[in-house]
Amino acid sequence: MNQDIYVVIEHLRGQAADISYIMLAGARALTQKTGGEVVAVLLGHDVQSLADNMAAGKVLYVDHPTLTEFTSDAYQKALAGLIREREPRAVLFASSSIGADVSSVLSARLNLPLISSCQSFSADGRPISQICGGKIMVESDLPEATTLLTMIPGGYKPEEGQSGRAPEIIKMEAPALDDLRVTLKQYIEPEAGDVDISKEPILVSVGRGIQNQDNITLAEELARALGGAVSASRPVVDQGWMSTSRLVGKSGKKVKPKVYITLGISGAPEHAEAIMDSETIIAINTDPAAPIFDIARYGAAIDMFDLFDVLIAKVKEAKG
Repeated sequence: MNQDIYVVIEHLRGQAADISYIMLAGARALTQKTGGEVVAVLLGHDVQSLADNMAAGKVLYVDHPTLTEFTSDAYQKALAGLIREREPRAVLFASSSIGADVSSVLSARLNLPLISSCQSFSADGRPISQICGGKIMVESDLPEATTLLTMIPGGYKPEEGQSGRAPEIIKMEAPALDDLRVTLKQYIEPEAGDVDISKEPILVSVGRGIQNQDNITLAEELARALGGAVSASRPVVDQGWMSTSRLVGKSGKKVKPKVYITLGISGAPEHAEAIMDSETIIAINTDPAAPIFDIARYGAAIDMFDLFDVLIAKVKEAKG
């Protein structure tokens, strides 16, 4: 086993996800203890340019047409061979639908330990992970064997994983990828329509705490007063109360408004990852231990329904 820390780069439609840079920053912190090198693993087709600004010692680039879009079988095959052959100290995956899919299967097939929801690493190289929806942080030992970890945002900033100097790129031969059980036939993007929440400067985002669909009108009134739009977390969209075009999170849109107000949103990693670039996060939740308060600049542990009238009145008063 070597002491290098591998980072599996997550990208979509020609863009690397912010979590990829967060993982590179985490890997750099971990190498301060292991003494190894940060190695980015880039799987794709004609995406070598994505490596140009990665803060890594080198990039292992596997190029194959089958890897143009993510498929679990293809990623598993490509990564299994690399991990078996090179035996890095640890391999970091995003805590996303992609990362969870691939890391869990590789852990079982290669008989390797897996640590989930890692947010950061301590000075002595111990993973610090979230459990119980982010209400408890757990510090654990890094097992002796090559360890797979899924990472969540919050511990490092994306810019910490970026560099103005292009790393060394090593082209790797792809394994045989012609006998996959699942292949991608077509990528279908959602139809244009509704507001584009990714471009809105002010968002009022509702979560499970909104209680029922009728109460969304209160959030809409606040958003109108502020000159913004309403967005939602996964439970609200799953109930059919708002369209998927308003969904903020891993399975929805990443947003970076000047002001992001959360109403009754707990702040699960899937949601937090998509709002980290917001200039100001304001959280309102009755649970003072909700993880959303860990990333909010301002917060109120109060029932949102006790604040609506006051907030709307104050906003209108401020606007004259």
